[in-house]
Amino acid sequence: MTKERIETGWNFDNSYARLPKSFFSSLNPTPVRSPKLVILNDPLATSLGLNIKNLQSDDGVAVFAGNQIPEGASPLAQAYAGHQFGHINMLGDGRALLLGEQITPQGERFDIQLKGPGRTPYSRGGDGRAALGPMLREYIISEAMHALRIPTTRSLAVVTTGESVIRETELPGAILTRVAVSHLRVGTFQYAAGRGDVKELRMLADYTIKRHYPNIEADENRYLSLLQEVIKRQAALISKWMLVGFIHGVMNTDNMTISGETIDYGPCAFMDSYDPATVFSSIDREGRYAYGNQPYIGGWNLARFAETLLPLLHEDEEKAVELAQDAISTYNDLYFSNWLSGMRAKLGIFNSEGQDESLIEGLLSMMKKHRADYTNTFRVLTTGKIEDTVLFGTPEFTEWHELWKARLERQEESKASSQQLMANSNPVVIPRNHRVEEALEAAVEQGDFSVMERLLEVLSTPYTDSPKQAEYCTPPAPSTRPYRTFCGT
Repeated sequence: MTKERIETGWNFDNSYARLPKSFFSSLNPTPVRSPKLVILNDPLATSLGLNIKNLQSDDGVAVFAGNQIPEGASPLAQAYAGHQFGHINMLGDGRALLLGEQITPQGERFDIQLKGPGRTPYSRGGDGRAALGPMLREYIISEAMHALRIPTTRSLAVVTTGESVIRETELPGAILTRVAVSHLRVGTFQYAAGRGDVKELRMLADYTIKRHYPNIEADENRYLSLLQEVIKRQAALISKWMLVGFIHGVMNTDNMTISGETIDYGPCAFMDSYDPATVFSSIDREGRYAYGNQPYIGGWNLARFAETLLPLLHEDEEKAVELAQDAISTYNDLYFSNWLSGMRAKLGIFNSEGQDESLIEGLLSMMKKHRADYTNTFRVLTTGKIEDTVLFGTPEFTEWHELWKARLERQEESKASSQQLMANSNPVVIPRNHRVEEALEAAVEQGDFSVMERLLEVLSTPYTDSPKQAEYCTPPAPSTRPYRTFCGT
């Protein structure tokens, strides 16, 4: 092992690069003029076995900028396809490069990917670069999701490039270093299936099983087991999104991972006032990926995944379709079970009663009618300060509140236990859209990263109720202009 690897801690393997060459294109990042580190995720770096001090050195920053390839890395752009707003396209990493897979001191494996390091064969006319604002946005949201205990890719570092990128205006360029359990997507399987090479498809499936689901390698039909495991993970993941009011924004099949991690934080945001029809993405004009549609779209995407596996599920096509349909049919119940369990926890309910669903739906219906803040409503119920919600004083809430109190009294657990369950299930703070925009404006327009640093500190402990959290709990002031987010190009 070289001195550089010992000092910095990079310990790469490149298992994805051992798949057939059709799955990727090998190439190095395009160097940038004058990289500067603007944020480093110290706890994540430590968990990866990396030396924080050396990551901050010129050589360390050069790696984050793509100006220097660390020992053992084998940079590549992954090929994949994807249903984008329902339409299939052949895609790939148009502005990202996988450096390799970091093997941690604990023996865990994580992809290390640069986002914005220049053009690739899949750039389709794009410049392969990224702007500072969207990269900082992904850093903030992904780390907030991690703190909320939601499976997610994470952000290790952001560097500015010293170069501009041209979008609607001239913007400062940046590169994000993203960490993921893997970047295998539903779209990766769509790409393999679309090529019509069953041998390559089987190799991809076997690789996926070995990497993410080794417990099913010996199953009689391991490809059916793979489908079932991915369905379970996505049902659990999307329920977690719904429970905190997260809206992904672009649930294309290339943005759904096989590992069950949230990936690709483009036009994502957190809901303030509760409304299932909420859409933040500027490109989602029909509401396909609205908050309330996310569970349905999850099932739709998984059906596309099942289609790619048909040649592996059974040699008889009709039997393969039957197996796939049976597996997909479990998704709705799995999702709803996860969601219902999570909603019970948000209301301090430990056991199950037949009327729980109507109790939950009754609250949500009131919240929609009165445009109640989603996060704060549940937090008010947790603290008992019900006078702090816009629902307080309405006849329907008074009736609901009595029903809820009676429900809690019918369970064996104490009031204190219920309150603790709620405190562990209802975040005090989320990355409010106006607070995120405030942090990004300060960083991009004034070069002031302190606003973002304070926001990140608060978001790192979302279930802690403390004075420093208070100002970050306030919803935005009413506006005639709907909040809109944009793809991070």
